[in-house]
Amino acid sequence: MRRGMQMAEITIKDIAKECGVGVSTVSRAINNHPDINPETKKMILEVIDRTGFIPNNSARNLKRTDAKCIAVLVKGITNPFFSSMIQIIEEETQRNKYALVLRHVEAQEDEIDVALELEKEKRLRGIVFLGGKFEHSEEKIRKLKVPFIFSTIGVNVPEQMNKMEFSNIAVDDRMESQKLTEYLLGLGHRKIALITERSERPIGRLRMEGFRRAYAEHGLDVPDELICYVQEDIDHYSMENGYLTAKKLLESGKEVTAIYAVADALAIGACRAVLEAGKRIPQDISVAGYDGIEMGEYYNPKLTTIKQPVEEMAKKTIRLLLDVIGERREHQQIIFPAELVVRDSTGPCPK
Repeated sequence: MRRGMQMAEITIKDIAKECGVGVSTVSRAINNHPDINPETKKMILEVIDRTGFIPNNSARNLKRTDAKCIAVLVKGITNPFFSSMIQIIEEETQRNKYALVLRHVEAQEDEIDVALELEKEKRLRGIVFLGGKFEHSEEKIRKLKVPFIFSTIGVNVPEQMNKMEFSNIAVDDRMESQKLTEYLLGLGHRKIALITERSERPIGRLRMEGFRRAYAEHGLDVPDELICYVQEDIDHYSMENGYLTAKKLLESGKEVTAIYAVADALAIGACRAVLEAGKRIPQDISVAGYDGIEMGEYYNPKLTTIKQPVEEMAKKTIRLLLDVIGERREHQQIIFPAELVVRDSTGPCPK
């Protein structure tokens, strides 16, 4: 096998050629078939181990190098916002005769490493990253050999990645977060607690920057003592985490008149903590979120939020990826507008 061959390019045919055997023999070795010489099997498995080749899950897929498969990697899968996007992406992929591989990426996992593994295993045609981060080395990003799109990750594309071939679809998280914070400041709130994550993912960082920028624009000091980080040991964007984080804040005795959570799921969890503390929403404490998930409209009280155009973003994500795969369109960087939706969970600062 020629030196310098990228691992993602290695096929079962390459393994067979390297070992001087047929593809069916390699398949028998991989599938632990008894009808194979033990020494031949040992040689094949050693070559597989040395090259880093990852066999597909089935013999049928091993032979089908033309399989049409798209992977969606989700970081923060408990966030209901992604559920709507995944459903739309799935419908579009099926309509275009593609199979969909859905993979939950754990908080501590590197999504590019997961994608590289899937690319070898599933013979992908394209990849969608939902959630996650941009901060990957150019060297690692370039290992991906299929078209990919970052969706709902943020707009702060690092300068060194601007020349790379990929698409990015998002809203301006910094600007939209500033808009929501300015709305709360306009209601007279000054003690606004921010519930966010401590990790380096752009979504939380950009929304915090927008929060800080709004205070600066009003000539106010940011209440740093009210910046609350979610628990690291459970999903960062879950209702449970919003509840536990807000509960800890309220039990601390710190003065707070409004809570802004960087995801609706966190905000809904925070609402429960506020009500359990014997406070009224919004008469005592206003609560606002970000995303515009359907649940927020039916929660009581209805949740004030920044509503992302989830349907349009999801459709654009998958359609653009399919166009890039089919060489009908170049990669694009697309920013969608979001909408401040004022509902019942926010009101004037109490006197």
